[in-house]
Amino acid sequence: MSPSDRLDTLSFTVSGRIARPCAEVYEAIADPEQLSHYFTTGGARGRLEPGADVTWDFADFPGRFPVTVVEADPPHRIVIEWDGQATAGDTGSTRTTFELEPVEGDASRTLVTITEESWTVTPDGARSAFGNCEGWTGMLAALKAWVEHGINLREGFYR
Repeated sequence: MSPSDRLDTLSFTVSGRIARPCAEVYEAIADPEQLSHYFTTGGARGRLEPGADVTWDFADFPGRFPVTVVEADPPHRIVIEWDGQATAGDTGSTRTTFELEPVEGDASRTLVTITEESWTVTPDGARSAFGNCEGWTGMLAALKAWVEHGINLREGFYR
């Protein structure tokens, strides 16, 4: 194996299509009130925009998680960092990027792609990455149900 083929960090990408325009989907991610309805089962505080004081709370992982908004480019991109376990680098955090783009030929539909990165290539890093991958996949399904139908898939799921 050459040095360029070596795996230095773990990351993953999940994506899905939502039958709403980018601006509507972006707002459902950035707005803490909407996020609290379908994803952060313990509530979200602060809008996903640089400089905002943002925290997320989950019934299945109690306690407020601080979220740092690195970048916000409505309605196309949000980049956040938040604490993780077995992370690579010096910050102790992972970086999550939400990318939203119109589905080719149909601006009424949005392709949402979520990439999270920065875990160590260790068993603990893999467990953390796989756990978050499950979480973001669930978030995408819940986002689709919420934005398209006003249904909260997570209600009662974790408590």
